[in-house]
Amino acid sequence: MSEQVLSINGRTLAYRIFGDPDGSLPLIWFHGTPAGCTPPPSLVAAAKTSGVRIIAPERPGYGDSARRPGRKIIDMVGDVEALKTHLGVDKCLIAGWSGGGPHALACGARLPGVLAVLTIAGVGPADAKDLDFLAGQGEDNVVEFHAAMKGEDALREFCTAQRKDIVSGSVARAVAALSSILSGVDLEASKGDLGVYLVELLREGLRNGIEGWVDDDLEFVLPWGFELSEIKVPVLLYQGSDDKMVPYAHGKWLADHLPKEHLRAHLIEGEGHVSLVAKGEALLSELIEAAKAASG
Repeated sequence: MSEQVLSINGRTLAYRIFGDPDGSLPLIWFHGTPAGCTPPPSLVAAAKTSGVRIIAPERPGYGDSARRPGRKIIDMVGDVEALKTHLGVDKCLIAGWSGGGPHALACGARLPGVLAVLTIAGVGPADAKDLDFLAGQGEDNVVEFHAAMKGEDALREFCTAQRKDIVSGSVARAVAALSSILSGVDLEASKGDLGVYLVELLREGLRNGIEGWVDDDLEFVLPWGFELSEIKVPVLLYQGSDDKMVPYAHGKWLADHLPKEHLRAHLIEGEGHVSLVAKGEALLSELIEAAKAASG
């Protein structure tokens, strides 16, 4: 569906609808970093056959969403609450991939009407004392987050150079530019249609510049603004062992610190960062089942 926009206190928030546009069960989708808001093809296909309407906002600074300098992860909750009101949504599912994971968890903690949350290879908190945030990340990611920790000027320099390699040339060239952060299983997964999707997703998110990417990274190295203990709804967590973008340790840390009574953790041997999102049908089916079980 074509992009739509909502004004929040004079600031534009862009979003798109995927899956079943008339579906009775809404799902708010949080994209990764840097990326456009288009969900994985397998998830969109599953949504179409499951009566799920996917509502996918572009975070501030991405695409046609206006930048929100100094934003924090928790701030996305207010934007999504305004979007829900605008669309007449009461109850909803929440899902996030990669950099969208913390935003999904924030909504699980603070957004009214959430039925269940799915986080796929979601980023862990950089300020956690018992998580080595950079350990296991690919070379480019390590350079990227070192830049983020130095500040906005250093990060802009990194993102500007990386954007040039991503938005120009062939899909193969763009995948090659990502080679330091793609594990073997992810390189294999990226050879077909999933690789085309990945590159198109990156280009979609960066089509108007690097502002969203910069602000995402800056907020990742700050406190999230909420506690995981606030989450009182079911959380499904998926993490692969062979992930060089968001390493296994991030998923393991989240699995150890999320409320156990609401958690279904899947720490999967041999899966990566990209390969996991090929499983959209299974992911959505379990998310729906968890929401139904919790609501009785």
